Amino acid sequence: MGRVLTTASILALGAGSALAGGIERSNQSVAPLFKSGNYMEFSLGSFQPSVSGVFMGAVSSGDMAGDYVTYSFAYKRALSDQLDMAVIVDQPIGADVSYPTGTGYPFTGATAEVKSTAVTGLLRYRFPSNFSAYGGLRLQSTDASLNLPSGGGPYALSVDRQNDLGYVLGVAYEKPDIALRVSLTYNSAITHTFTDNSANPFDVEIPQSVHLEFQTGIAKDTLLFGSVKWREWTRFNIAPPEYPANPLADGKSNVLTYTLGLGRKFNENWSGAVVLGYEPKAGVPVGNLAPTDGYKSIALAATYKVDNVEITGAVSYYDIGDATTTSIGSQFKGNDGIGVGIRVGYTF
Repeated sequence: MGRVLTTASILALGAGSALAGGIERSNQSVAPLFKSGNYMEFSLGSFQPSVSGVFMGAVSSGDMAGDYVTYSFAYKRALSDQLDMAVIVDQPIGADVSYPTGTGYPFTGATAEVKSTAVTGLLRYRFPSNFSAYGGLRLQSTDASLNLPSGGGPYALSVDRQNDLGYVLGVAYEKPDIALRVSLTYNSAITHTFTDNSANPFDVEIPQSVHLEFQTGIAKDTLLFGSVKWREWTRFNIAPPEYPANPLADGKSNVLTYTLGLGRKFNENWSGAVVLGYEPKAGVPVGNLAPTDGYKSIALAATYKVDNVEITGAVSYYDIGDATTTSIGSQFKGNDGIGVGIRVGYTF
C-alpha cells in the first residue's frame, strides 16, 4: 500500500491549495511526519489562473491574476521507536495581482504582491497504543507590496519582511494493517506587525486553522483519503492607518475546504490517484484584490517508484466560484485555473 499512500499525498501538489481562502498556497499538511523510517522530499508546483470580471456589465477588467510557482521541502527522521521529528518548508500564503492597464476598469493598473516562507519543526511521540501526539513551532516570514493608481488610489505601500512565530499541535490514530490514519492538526494564528509610509504600525493576522486528514484501505491496493480544513479568515485584515478607504483587504467569511480522493496501486512500480476538491461559496461580496468565491477542483496524479526513490506528478483543474466585488460591484464569472506539480521523495 506504500506507493498508494505516496500518491495520496498529492493533495499538496499541483497548487492543491491554490485558491483556498483566496491567498492560501499551502495546505500545511503534516503527512511527511508519518513516513516510515527516514525520508526527505522536494515538491514544485505551478498554477495558471484565468480571472476576469466586468464592471457595470460592459467594462472588462482583463485577466488580473498572475501565474505563480510554489515549492516545498520536508525532512523526516526517526529518532527512536517512539519519537520522530520533521522539518517542513513551504509558502503558506501569497498573491500576484495585476490589473491590465488601458482597460477603463476602475482598478486598471492596480498591483499587489504577497510573499511568504514558513519553516515548521515538529516532534511526534507514539504511545504504546495506536495513538500519537505531535507539535512544534512555525517561523513564518512575510512581505508585501501594493500599488493603487485608481480605484481608491492613488496609494502605494511596500512593507519589509517580518518574521514571527506560531505553533502546531496535533493528535493521530493509526491502524497499519488496514492503512488507516486519522490526524487532527491545529495551526495557531501568526500576527505580523508592519509599518505604513507614515511610520504607523499595523497588525496583520494570518489566521488559525484546524485540519482533519484521513486515509484508509478499502480493498487490496486501494486507498480512500481526504481532508477537511477550517480557517478563521474573518481575522485577516490589512488596514494601514494612513489609508482613508480602509481596509485594503480583509476576509469576509471563515472558510471550509474539503478534499476526497481514491488511490490505486497498479503494479510494483506504478500507482495513481484522483482527488476532488470543494470550497463552498460564502455568497458575500469579496475584495477587489481577490475576486473569487469558493471553487471545485479535480486532480489526477501518478507515482513511479524505483529503489528508494518515488517520483509523483499531478495536474489539477479548478472551476473558480463566481464572485461580486465590494465597493464597485463587478461580476467575476466563468473563471478557472490549471495547476501542475512534481514531487521527488527519497527514503533512507
